[in-house]
Amino acid sequence: MAAASTLSAFLSNCFVSSLLTPNPRNLAAPISLVRTLATTHALKKRRRNSVLSSRGSNRPPVCSSSKSEVVFTDTNHSSNGYPEYNRLLPCPLENGPPRVEHLVVSEGGNVLDYICKALDLPPLFVADLIHFGAVYYALVCPEPPPTATPEQICVYKEVTAPSVLQKRASIKGKTVREAQKTFRITHVNEFVEAGTYLRVHVHPKRFPRCYEIDWKSRIIAVTESYVVLDKPAGTSVGGTTDNIEESCATFASQALGLCTPLKTTHQIDNCTEGCVVLARTKDYCSVFHRKIREKQVKKLYLALVAAPVPVGIITHYMRPVNIAPRIVSGDFIGQWHLCQLEVLECKEVPWPSAATAKSYCLEDCGWLSKRVAYECKINLLTGRTHQVRAQLAACGAPVVGDSMYMPAVIAEKVNPSINPFGRFKNQYTSDDDRSSAIEEWIACHGKEPNIAIGLQACQISWDDGECFYEAGAPWWR
Repeated sequence: MAAASTLSAFLSNCFVSSLLTPNPRNLAAPISLVRTLATTHALKKRRRNSVLSSRGSNRPPVCSSSKSEVVFTDTNHSSNGYPEYNRLLPCPLENGPPRVEHLVVSEGGNVLDYICKALDLPPLFVADLIHFGAVYYALVCPEPPPTATPEQICVYKEVTAPSVLQKRASIKGKTVREAQKTFRITHVNEFVEAGTYLRVHVHPKRFPRCYEIDWKSRIIAVTESYVVLDKPAGTSVGGTTDNIEESCATFASQALGLCTPLKTTHQIDNCTEGCVVLARTKDYCSVFHRKIREKQVKKLYLALVAAPVPVGIITHYMRPVNIAPRIVSGDFIGQWHLCQLEVLECKEVPWPSAATAKSYCLEDCGWLSKRVAYECKINLLTGRTHQVRAQLAACGAPVVGDSMYMPAVIAEKVNPSINPFGRFKNQYTSDDDRSSAIEEWIACHGKEPNIAIGLQACQISWDDGECFYEAGAPWWR
């Protein structure tokens, strides 16, 4: 399975997170980068005509590891300040700080052996990373971001010099941009030639709830073409950039005893529960994507919000920036994406009890009045990432437990003019003032919730209701 990206975007996030994080364990990442990239002077010894091969068909069976088979050690630290690694399972209860390493292969050989030596990691741990989809390669090292050190830039120029690249048979017929696209390493025995770039996500994002769920009980329907799942909150539908193993698709496939893993057809947020359609074949995956594009798929949501919402259609425009939080405006702005939802009903319900909040790791978020909440039934008319959460927050009715959007609503209540896209926004005399105001508004938002928020994809239907499925009662009931 290939995951391509542009040459510097993915590097930029990794470098920035390594350079800016306050955790001392992460400060070693750029140093490690210089150390490992500096070995590329050995490129002259590289093997000729050796190309990194793709062995996706030889990938180990889905969920071949079980929680009881392995031991995770993250208490003792080695001399470089990082934990002494053993295996990725059993899953830790909390995610550790991010650690992403960037390597350029100095001498061709087995990918697992090279990573083990370069990063001083045990073979079983690296094998787990590869199985989790946490290791990527590119034939040519991507361009460093603006935050790169002079040493990193020097190494990049050395390994991408035309005199070096023209001698590599593996990139003949490809442009440099094509050779810089990244792909997952899919097997521990893959060969990597000298000059190959490797990106290793040593701390994949983990999903401990996957091991707590009775997955068979979450299956709503099974057909020859698809499976409908009542997705639990705190899980990923199809996995993340660094973890494709701990996902709904993987665990539902295992629960059903399927030899061919289920495929994702659409997404809902990790913190959201409810109906998700997983395709059993590539063909049906394409069929369902077409139905979504042609607006044949209807989705209804239940949202537990902190304030009442008027019944009717709500329209906003979402900033076309593919990072969270998603910023919306009630006024039309050119190039911004239309967001529409219809509130079908809104009724008063009790605020979740302390026991329920604790059971679902619901975050407090600082909302003052916790006597009553409001349950809204919503018809989603357009499907944007975080759309329901962002639009309801913009109405002053954030989803209960939404630690990303609720803090911004609270901040706007204290200072209504702080939202540059709100009803009481200031008039800015310069683009710099406006940009500063937007950055300040973004900073008012919090982090992504850990487990659950008051949001459920309660119904999904298509083909004019011929295919109709409902989730169980939401967690707050």
